[in-house]
Amino acid sequence: MEIRIGIINTGRELNFETSTSADDVRAQVTAALEQSATQVGFTDVKGNSYIVPTANLAYIELGTEESRRVGFVA
Repeated sequence: MEIRIGIINTGRELNFETSTSADDVRAQVTAALEQSATQVGFTDVKGNSYIVPTANLAYIELGTEESRRVGFVA
């Protein structure tokens, strides 16, 4: 699943793919915001970790969990 995170006062967005389901990511972000956590962490499919300050979150876009099709379909 692809995740796109917009960060306040930053011209670029954080974009990566993760094997975590959309519901799990949504629950993780919601819990961090409700508990007033200072940061929320994510891990992509390559094992890279991302820590984003919750005070600077502009938006989080969760992509579909469907894998992309490769090639031509007849």
